[in-house]
Amino acid sequence: MAKRALISVSDKTGVIEFAKELSSLGYEIISTGGTAKAISDAGVNVINVSDITGFPECLDGRVKTLHPKIHAGILAMRDNAEHMDQLKQLDVQPIDIVAINLYPFKQTILKENVLLEEAIENIDIGGPTMIRAAAKNYQDVAVIVDPADYITVINELKEKNEVSKETKFKLAYKVFEHTSHYDTLIAKYLRDQIGEELFPETLSLTYKKVQDMRYGENPHQKAVFYKEVGHNVGCLTSAKQLHGKELSFNNINDTNGALDLLKEFEEPTVVAVKHANPCGVGSADNIYDAYMKAYEADPVSIFGGIVAANREIDAKTAEEINKIFVEIVIAPSFSEAALKILTQKKNIRILELKDISAKFPTGTFDMKKVGGGLLVQEIDNQLLNMDEIKYVTDRKPTEKEMEDLIFAWKLVKHTKSNAITLAKDKQSVGVGPGQANRVTAANIAINYAGDKAKGAVLASDAFFPFPDTVEAAAKAGITAIIQPGGSIKDQESIDACNKYGIAMIFTGMRHFKH
Repeated sequence: MAKRALISVSDKTGVIEFAKELSSLGYEIISTGGTAKAISDAGVNVINVSDITGFPECLDGRVKTLHPKIHAGILAMRDNAEHMDQLKQLDVQPIDIVAINLYPFKQTILKENVLLEEAIENIDIGGPTMIRAAAKNYQDVAVIVDPADYITVINELKEKNEVSKETKFKLAYKVFEHTSHYDTLIAKYLRDQIGEELFPETLSLTYKKVQDMRYGENPHQKAVFYKEVGHNVGCLTSAKQLHGKELSFNNINDTNGALDLLKEFEEPTVVAVKHANPCGVGSADNIYDAYMKAYEADPVSIFGGIVAANREIDAKTAEEINKIFVEIVIAPSFSEAALKILTQKKNIRILELKDISAKFPTGTFDMKKVGGGLLVQEIDNQLLNMDEIKYVTDRKPTEKEMEDLIFAWKLVKHTKSNAITLAKDKQSVGVGPGQANRVTAANIAINYAGDKAKGAVLASDAFFPFPDTVEAAAKAGITAIIQPGGSIKDQESIDACNKYGIAMIFTGMRHFKH
């Protein structure tokens, strides 16, 4: 009895060559629809599934392989005498190879303005059923869902006249990875259509590998970079690398932090990040002046850091960037002259992200892995509500102070808590990130700012528990403060601001970042 291979694929990469090789090895080829036609047109004999089942395809192709003569042929255990006797009685021939990849559901839902009806029609039923059956019976059936595995199967058949049990087991494992990914995409798509259940009772996530990494945060840690399927507009996963060596784990983490902050700004802005915290930020009428502000804010920390811009990098800006060592420059575009200048340095990574300012869609998750679990929250996509701002001191901020307060508030939102940021003339002048208390954070920011603190404004990511931070700010010459408010000690801070003539506003919104 000739061995049989069932082949039915949406992705026809390599399938003609695979079918030809199987046929030359004496396999009968069973197939359906477009795959059967493609193989037949290539000169390979094909048996249509309906000729095996004795039942025509129906319901617009929804039913064609869901039949005992197919599934019994896949699921029968060859070393089970009772199974094999039943096959004879039922006139069913075993199927030894199943090569199937599924309807293109992912490609369908990623199209613009796709209709629900079209998405539903691209949910495969027979395909997952057959490959799961074949994977369950992996001892006797080689199941292939990835065209890259065709050559492995053919080589083993040529060398040993069979596919090894070890290879069959690996192929079976890939099936369940494949169907898990497929079903998770379907579940998420349908959940999004309902639009009600943000946090389901059980959460299944699926990601696609972007690249293996040399190592993780430290050289002894293995690491890999995955991307979410869909929802990649304006994300680092959509960036195109134009130059330089591959990104490291820390490069990706730091660049992501830079992008998060950059998305807060509409005017030409440059964000410089070191160790996931902003070290220099500048906004101006053009990208060159914005870069110079970011650089002058912290010329020491920007060395070896990440530079992110929300406008095209021109030659003049590129010349300035090239004067120091930076790990990465990422922008929506680069002029031809700028690229020529930047690529003079071999190792600098140059990334192009066209939709760099695109906001994350509503419902985007922020996730943190903890031992034995996963913390999931909505992304922090708010800044403040101007209608809810409270002017709590005798003196209100001037128009210029207000501009700088909003600028500083954007910075503090994306600085690790406890955080204090100082800003003046739409330029960061001091950053105090990740401290145990706000007095320490304020002193770090103020000490670094030095003379630039005079006339600057201060932002805190949480309320001031005591007026000591106000006193430190007053001594440095800071003129205005923005903070969430909401402490039982608020009045003491307000009184301290009034004493020193500092304007202070409460936002009513906190931005912790851990």
